[in-house]
Amino acid sequence: MSTTLLVVDDDDEIRELLCDYLTDAGYAVLAAADGKQMHEHLARQKVDLVVLDLMLPGEDGLSLCRQLQALPGLAVIMLSAKGSALDRIIGLEVGADDYLAKPFEPRELIARIKAVLRRPHRLEAAVQEPTQVEAHVFAGFRLEHIKRLLTRPDGQTLTLPRSDYRVLRELLEANNRVVSRDQLTRSAFSRDHLPDDRSVDMCVSRLRQHLRHAPGDVAQILTIRNEGYLLSIAQSQATA
Repeated sequence: MSTTLLVVDDDDEIRELLCDYLTDAGYAVLAAADGKQMHEHLARQKVDLVVLDLMLPGEDGLSLCRQLQALPGLAVIMLSAKGSALDRIIGLEVGADDYLAKPFEPRELIARIKAVLRRPHRLEAAVQEPTQVEAHVFAGFRLEHIKRLLTRPDGQTLTLPRSDYRVLRELLEANNRVVSRDQLTRSAFSRDHLPDDRSVDMCVSRLRQHLRHAPGDVAQILTIRNEGYLLSIAQSQATA
């Protein structure tokens, strides 16, 4: 079966050029000019990867990328005329698998698509082998692995972005051991940790906000200087 890509870009010329190029590369390609059309395509058929422009009418690419995290197995490559390191980090933080600044060489986009599409096989193996339980229960929280659903002690539930979920999973499975930033970056983003890369730090910051809903300080993510992070859970609140 052919791989299906969905190109989401409001620029008619760029969208058409991308579709033609990706079709010539052997992919089945769909096109959308905005979030509404994107969701219509996703409702009708299975898509393997979305090439998503950041600047769109209505909901922007960042908002749409967050919504796409609820679809397991769907990869996202974000395109943007904003090419600063901060813009790239923000794109990755909301769940994009890769980020490419405009203008770009079409062959580079093909190379990145191929690289991203190879990742799910490794990630599925990484998730299935160590995670034998359906959920982790700790400090009044419940983390369901299939849905990436975190239930707080007050009963409120939320679906974690893929990157946040993978960081929390790694910390839970470390069982009170330090996990390096390198390991967390590979698990969350399927790439090596780079100098000045704050992606994992931002994941940890968001997770800390969630953990504040636990009574007392029974669950904390500690920063271990020059080593990484450690999820500290009071003995009476051990994971299950």
